[in-house]
Amino acid sequence: MAGMINNGQPCYLSGVRLTNLAFPVLTLTVALLGGCAYKLPYHDYTREPDPRKDEYRLGPSDVLHVTVWHNVELTGDTIVRPDGTISLPLIGDLRAAGRTTAELRAEIAQRLKAYIKDEAATVTVAVSGINSYRFVVSGNVERPGAFTANHYVTVSEAIALTGGPNRFSSPIETVIIRGDASGKPRRIPIDYPSILDGKHPEHDLPLLPGDLVYVP
Repeated sequence: MAGMINNGQPCYLSGVRLTNLAFPVLTLTVALLGGCAYKLPYHDYTREPDPRKDEYRLGPSDVLHVTVWHNVELTGDTIVRPDGTISLPLIGDLRAAGRTTAELRAEIAQRLKAYIKDEAATVTVAVSGINSYRFVVSGNVERPGAFTANHYVTVSEAIALTGGPNRFSSPIETVIIRGDASGKPRRIPIDYPSILDGKHPEHDLPLLPGDLVYVP
């Protein structure tokens, strides 16, 4: 006895009468054969930070030139060590990573007051070498790897550095893997083709130091 679908009428496809038992199988088959367009999970891209709008924050391997006016012996270059600190004459070690040059200059000037009584001894801190801005592009791209830059790079620029997605890739499923405030990794979905055709320019996020761009 034929089963009935919804309103009690039998279901037909290409002249074949379908029973209730066959209908779920048909539904699954149609879904598999017809396919569904990939849909990115919702993400609020406006909440992602844009480091281009803020003062540069120092990181390991950055080279700094510290100048103390009228004090040649206190003037010179220093490198931010892997632990994020620098060493200066008289002062010793102090934290540099994660701080701006203005914040670092203020602490240096404050700590030097214990040794220099000259009120005209102005302190300046300049970044002479940006080496801490590193990111990784992996997956199905032509030349995956770790990259450095002396300016902020967006997703599309980072992928371009690799030569672009290869023929095995699924660029619509690109993700940025980025650490949150606690260091736990989180995934930011990126529709790379929609960046290129201008449909979703908000997906072309600037990368942060330590970001991983993965192209499946």
